[in-house]
Amino acid sequence: MARSSTAVTGARPAARNGQRLTVEDWINAGLTLIAEEGLRAVKIDRLCGRLGVTKGSFYWHFTDIQGYLDALSEAWGEEQRSSRAELEAMRELEPDERLARMMRHLTGPRQWTLERATREWARWDADVAAQVRASDRSTYREVRRAFLDAGFAPKEAGLRARAAFVLGVGFIHVAERAPTESESREHEHVLEILMRD
Repeated sequence: MARSSTAVTGARPAARNGQRLTVEDWINAGLTLIAEEGLRAVKIDRLCGRLGVTKGSFYWHFTDIQGYLDALSEAWGEEQRSSRAELEAMRELEPDERLARMMRHLTGPRQWTLERATREWARWDADVAAQVRASDRSTYREVRRAFLDAGFAPKEAGLRARAAFVLGVGFIHVAERAPTESESREHEHVLEILMRD
């Protein structure tokens, strides 16, 4: 991931547990905070408290809070590009297995945090909202392709894909945490129902 604008030349980043924080540490902290409390909770003081460091560490990596938010948005975009590539790589699987793997991928711990964070953020930022819509369209196309490959007519495949997609987003937002293994099996059972004639 490209660093956002670094600012304090000559200063050393603060250490936590004897190790220097990285841009990724700051990005993860911000996305988690957004997922838990919303974008308005993202303040330099809150982030530093959460990471157990001083503001100097923040300013070592970022010029200001806007630079930080830009880096969060960029990180999410990179995650989404990677996620799309993973979904496309699943096209060789049988449709039912493909859908099950897609669901596991999209509701896994990292993706769960990112989805919650960015969908919350999209309520306040038009650029992020546009990125979310583009990502949703891409994911929907892959889900619809799986239903088409399972032999459903285009209209029926579209209807089932929308239902599966909306359920997936709902699972992310209703849950307080990433799904457990048994909950993931329940999600997959819903997909099995949607795959029936």
